[in-house]
Amino acid sequence: MENGLGRGVDVLPRSPAAWCHSGAGDGDPEHVMGSVIMAQGSLVAVIDDDESVRESLPDLLKEFGFEAQAFPSAEEFLASGDLTQIKCLILDIAMPGMSGPDLQRELRRRRQEIPIVFITGHGDETVRPHLLKEGAVECLFKPFSETALLAALKTALRVA
Repeated sequence: MENGLGRGVDVLPRSPAAWCHSGAGDGDPEHVMGSVIMAQGSLVAVIDDDESVRESLPDLLKEFGFEAQAFPSAEEFLASGDLTQIKCLILDIAMPGMSGPDLQRELRRRRQEIPIVFITGHGDETVRPHLLKEGAVECLFKPFSETALLAALKTALRVA
């Protein structure tokens, strides 16, 4: 099935209340709903050069109770001045200009400790261990499920 990202994904009900009863996560609706409640007020930045990702992913994040802001490039994110408000980055690996890993290094250089969930459409499994070693919370390969994304965000917000 296609989602707004233009790629197939594992589809769960779009309502967070319906989603938490779908058997996703550990099967305990309160556990899953707790991750949604934990997200309330947390600002997540989506940085991806793919316009369809920048349009659809923030909508999904808002359904889960997050605040979301999208940027077309790492450079625009850095220029935004929002670094201190961001609780987590969902960051594409391969982008024109500054790549996702380049932004990760720049944030570390600036001493900005923002948890990062990398996303990529490139199926190179060898990149994941390196990104995790460099401090990423997770690296998801497109298409990824809503369950996988929410689990990664829950982990990221525990780190934040």
